[in-house]
Amino acid sequence: MADDDQSAPDSLRWTGITDPGRFRPNNEDAFLCLTFDSREVRYLGREGDGSLEASDYVFAVSDGMGGAKAGEVASKIAVEKITRLMPASFQLGAARLDAGFSDVLGTIFEETHQSLIDLGKHYEECRGMGATLSLCWFMPDWMVFGHVGDSRIYYLPKDGEMVQLSEDHSRVGRMLRKGRINEREARTHPQKNILDQVLGGRSNNIDPQFGRVGYHSGDRFLICSDGLIDGMWDRRIDEMARGEFSAKTLVDYAVAESGRDNTTAILIEIG
Repeated sequence: MADDDQSAPDSLRWTGITDPGRFRPNNEDAFLCLTFDSREVRYLGREGDGSLEASDYVFAVSDGMGGAKAGEVASKIAVEKITRLMPASFQLGAARLDAGFSDVLGTIFEETHQSLIDLGKHYEECRGMGATLSLCWFMPDWMVFGHVGDSRIYYLPKDGEMVQLSEDHSRVGRMLRKGRINEREARTHPQKNILDQVLGGRSNNIDPQFGRVGYHSGDRFLICSDGLIDGMWDRRIDEMARGEFSAKTLVDYAVAESGRDNTTAILIEIG
């Protein structure tokens, strides 16, 4: 998406929440809201607002999977790994964007992947555990993202149609993108939960998706786990994510409609 000649918006606000759903005994989802500069990382609350003039912001959702409580461990590792490398990348401006941001995010994804694999090798209860990770990094002018799995990142421009930025890393996701099936068929497909790649799991290699968006004032972004998708059609997501600024409203609706899976959402608006 192209940017314009106006000065960059200098603020954003966010709201995030996770819910175990109506049937799961534990919550294997995790989400992260943080801000950082060249010196430190600061964890943020579930909702708030802040300036982009002196700090960058990162928001992420991870959906863990594995036996016992291994899924909870996997998703928490995925979001906690983000914090170590971000301060060193603070000076990455638009002029160096193409050369640098995918390297930084690639390191985060690869280190998380290897950590989960190593835990599985040494601890029986962690064998095969994995996690999705969808991450959005906001800096002046740009949002850059990294993604593995079937959690999702949506872009809702103030004056345009909603776009799913992330690609579902699944066979059903590929079929949907190629037009072989429609959204209704994808939602009921018997293989919809079989993923091509996750962090950890039983795959040695991953191929994360990276991208960027030039944003404008009034634009919104939504990061969510597949539990939200299970309870909401894209049309409903578009409608509700543009309405009341509340991740809780989205999650409550999805849980009431389905609730078969843990459900997480972070909604971000550019000021």
